[in-house]
Amino acid sequence: METRNLGPTGHESTVATFGAIALNWLEQEGANQMVELVLDRGVNHFDVAPTYGDAELKLGPKLRQHREEIYLGCKTQERDYDGARRKLERSLDRLGVDHIDLYQVHGLEYEEELEEITGDDGALAAFRDAKEEGLIGDIGLTSHGNPQLILDAMDRIDDLATVMFPLNPVVAAKGDDDHDYEAVLERAEEAGIGTLGIKAFAKGSWPSTEELPEADRPYSNWYEPVDTPDEIRERFDFAASQGLSTVVTPGDPKLVAMVLDAATRYDGMAESEQRSLIADARHDDSPVPEQLHH
Repeated sequence: METRNLGPTGHESTVATFGAIALNWLEQEGANQMVELVLDRGVNHFDVAPTYGDAELKLGPKLRQHREEIYLGCKTQERDYDGARRKLERSLDRLGVDHIDLYQVHGLEYEEELEEITGDDGALAAFRDAKEEGLIGDIGLTSHGNPQLILDAMDRIDDLATVMFPLNPVVAAKGDDDHDYEAVLERAEEAGIGTLGIKAFAKGSWPSTEELPEADRPYSNWYEPVDTPDEIRERFDFAASQGLSTVVTPGDPKLVAMVLDAATRYDGMAESEQRSLIADARHDDSPVPEQLHH
């Protein structure tokens, strides 16, 4: 599988990153088998979070067995020093490791959160202390929200190594400031910051619960995904062709194998095909929830 430089981390990440939230929906034996499948297909970058149910616990056994093969990303939604420190220590304990390669501010949504994170008693101070202690490697940030807020964060956090954000034909087709993740990608490239793409496989929001109760949804994703091999490959090729360092696999385990196939076969996508996908998606609903735009 192709590898790409992950910004200043010095790591060469595979073009697909395993989104370990998928393990939350499996029993331990199934989780073990999925991790082995992902490793067999050559993926070397895993991403997990304490908010992904018990994914950290289920990843732990195989992670410890294959620690040298896995570049490990984790994250926290805590915004103050003490909370971030506690959550980091809890993740290290649940995963059963003594070091996380990339520790990320998770799900930045509001300007006031950025103020708190970057304050004297904010989460970033805890991240930096942990880095000095060797508990983490580099610092990253993830957001589904306003692209301008991600740009602001890149301006204010001078040791930011990676950013994770949505990128797919639907958001690319919107052409408005609320979906201008292209600007985030361009700024990150200029600054030498690594980029992780999420929601590459999002088709749109689920129908309302009146039309389709949550229990009847065929996938556990919080957006409706594309789900045929051709669509999956098309979406993967599009995302990987935008210049991202790596594309994160979707959250439902039923989709992961198809994405791994697409990543293994990735060989670029012609610009005309990219433009055609964007044009076809022009009238689709945004997979980025409205409430995350402010």
